[in-house]
Amino acid sequence: MTEGTTSAAESEAAAAADSETLEARLEQEGEIAADYLEGLLDIADLDGDIDMDVEGDRALVSIVGDGNDRSLHRLVGQDGEVLEALQELTRLAVHRETGERSRLMLDIAGFRARKRAELAELGAKAAEEAKRTGESVKLRPMTPFERKVVHDAVAAAGLRSESEGEEPQRCVVVLAS
Repeated sequence: MTEGTTSAAESEAAAAADSETLEARLEQEGEIAADYLEGLLDIADLDGDIDMDVEGDRALVSIVGDGNDRSLHRLVGQDGEVLEALQELTRLAVHRETGERSRLMLDIAGFRARKRAELAELGAKAAEEAKRTGESVKLRPMTPFERKVVHDAVAAAGLRSESEGEEPQRCVVVLAS
């Protein structure tokens, strides 16, 4: 082997190291976020447990309570508006500690998980309608998170989609072919 070339084994080792580094960074983000959110729960005098996970290239942090306690729903707000704000504040707390932009995803009381399931179903139905009618289907305005879930569902159905418009009126259009 000559200088300047790498073997497949070296490339795989470098990729594995990068993956471990990313995993460690995302776990650190999750820990910083959990500390921040635990402080918030203490200040608000709310009970909740913090769960952390890593999915792809994002840290996922969830605040969960027992099924009977509706107090966490105040942190979700109307259609997730408070949740979105808390996610941004949590990302800023992570950025302040690490100096790096965070793509952390926050869920509270399972709101985002339920929303993801509803949006995936909406995307699948819109894709089916576009296939059946041969016409593009334009959906209501959505947040970036919502659009991403719908785009993924449309792609899984074998069609293409695109976002159009300007925030906050940006929406998904499912293309017929």
